[in-house]
Amino acid sequence: MTAAASGERRARAALTRVFEPGDEIAGVWLRRLGAAALLDLLTRDRAVAEAVLAGVGTGRLDSYRARAAVADPERDLAAAARSGGRFLCPGDAEWPTQLDDLGAAAPIGLWVRGAPDLRLWALRSVAVVGARACTPYGAHMAATLAGGLAERGWVVVSGAAYGVDGAAHRGALGAGGATAAVLACGVDTVYPRGHAELIARIAEQGLVLGELPPGDHPTRSRFVQRNRVIAALTRGTVVVEAAYRSGSLSTVRCAQRLGRLAMGVPGPVTSGLSAGVHELLRAEGALVTDAEEVIELVGAMGELAPGKRGPVLPRDLLRADCARVLEALPAGGTDRVAEVAREAGATTDETLARLFELHSLGFVERHSDTWRPAAPRQGSGDGVRGGA
Repeated sequence: MTAAASGERRARAALTRVFEPGDEIAGVWLRRLGAAALLDLLTRDRAVAEAVLAGVGTGRLDSYRARAAVADPERDLAAAARSGGRFLCPGDAEWPTQLDDLGAAAPIGLWVRGAPDLRLWALRSVAVVGARACTPYGAHMAATLAGGLAERGWVVVSGAAYGVDGAAHRGALGAGGATAAVLACGVDTVYPRGHAELIARIAEQGLVLGELPPGDHPTRSRFVQRNRVIAALTRGTVVVEAAYRSGSLSTVRCAQRLGRLAMGVPGPVTSGLSAGVHELLRAEGALVTDAEEVIELVGAMGELAPGKRGPVLPRDLLRADCARVLEALPAGGTDRVAEVAREAGATTDETLARLFELHSLGFVERHSDTWRPAAPRQGSGDGVRGGA
């Protein structure tokens, strides 16, 4: 790494403590000036900074300058290293370039814990998000969906929150697969507290990442901004249970704006927790019910989900003329073949031939001159044959 590159990295690390995630004004400045020059301006004379950094009020600029004055990138980089983390920034081999689709709102850099290569993992990843206060149905669907994706070599990305997020991470880990958690706080900070063990396991077997420097805590706005990273990082977003005002819907809306696939798992129409998902499905969202259907949408050409249909019963395989005769045969049986022929719309000879064929196949029984439907075999699912 060159001295210039090293200085740019340190400056970006410092700027993650100066600017909030998703700050587009900061993104414009960063693209125009570069990280090192921008940090230098924020720590120089106020008049110089004000002359160059146009577009914000004095109060906001003062806030940036106050944060820049106390930023200590060396301390943050050391703290990240102590927790087994690293800092990634654009230009690194491990940087996922799809994040650049966010434009001026793209992350300044990412703090990452975990051994896998983030860029490679992101190339084959799907986000699974949803309600925190999910139902048992939502937790089951999230875990099943994530487990199926993980078994097929896809990385499951979520936000490590309670409810659907946690179920998705556990489903992927339970299948022995890959999962990544995008946090709205420092990657060395456990939030929510009840997921301390889960987040530690993700960091050990997968990836934990975020935009905030070590030690930073989550806020409401940081959760919203975190969602844009989840959407941009992945090939598509699946929502499992979301009310009309659910924060998880912001993830899928961002995915749609970025041209990513937006998918939803339907739930009971009587459940308020599925109302937001159903609105998504009524608009431009794709309905999915299992991992195969998700992969058909986000995967390569030819990765098609198997067709779904009910079981094929022996009666389904009958030719149309045989089926008509069988339907015309009274349940109690009859020796009047001519009446059966009339109901079936066939001649008597044709009907008799079909009856003998059905007899050989086990669909009808013959007792002397009387023909009657055979009793259905247990478990055949054929039901009672014939009619009045």
